[in-house]
Amino acid sequence: MNQSLSDRVLSELDQALRVVLAPAPAAERPRPGTDSADPEFDERQRRKIAGLMRVNHTGEVCAQALYAGQAATARTAGVRAEMQQAADEEVDHLSWCADRLRELNDRPSLLNPLWYAGSFAIGALAGAAGDRWSLGFVEATERQVEAHLHDHLHRLPENDLRSRAIVEQMKVDEARHADLAREAGAARLPAPVQGVMALTAGVMKRLASRI
Repeated sequence: MNQSLSDRVLSELDQALRVVLAPAPAAERPRPGTDSADPEFDERQRRKIAGLMRVNHTGEVCAQALYAGQAATARTAGVRAEMQQAADEEVDHLSWCADRLRELNDRPSLLNPLWYAGSFAIGALAGAAGDRWSLGFVEATERQVEAHLHDHLHRLPENDLRSRAIVEQMKVDEARHADLAREAGAARLPAPVQGVMALTAGVMKRLASRI
């Protein structure tokens, strides 16, 4: 059944509030790394790890918003369903990162409402550009996230097996999402667009790691 515009707006607002303000939803898959011992970290190490995991949590908030925006403006039901499925899978990442932050006695970014709103708008614009471009945006975004997670694996302490297990599984999932988007007919985004995406992500990471 087709929703009215007002129904769709209310549905998206409800989704935003759930992602940004409500406790993280339960993950469908068990959290990686929970069978590993959690060593005692000094305060400097704890802050560093928490900062990295806060960035990862914010990235998942942005992913929820991007996919929601793209689904709202997708041209075809098939692509809309693909966006929703990807968002559902990213919920696991959101839950895992929130759990890890709680273990580290830390919190998500206070700027998450801002990141959600901006990401939803970007996703909606990508969806409105057409399904091939929307899928291209997914592929480019997921490739950048995959590289970002690879960098985090080098920056996390070797003995932080719990955080590393989460990041490693997230990296595998993001690569798969990029592959699926390419196979579905993603258009390759122009290099300047990808450059702006990388610059924006860099600003988000610097702010989210601290605030």
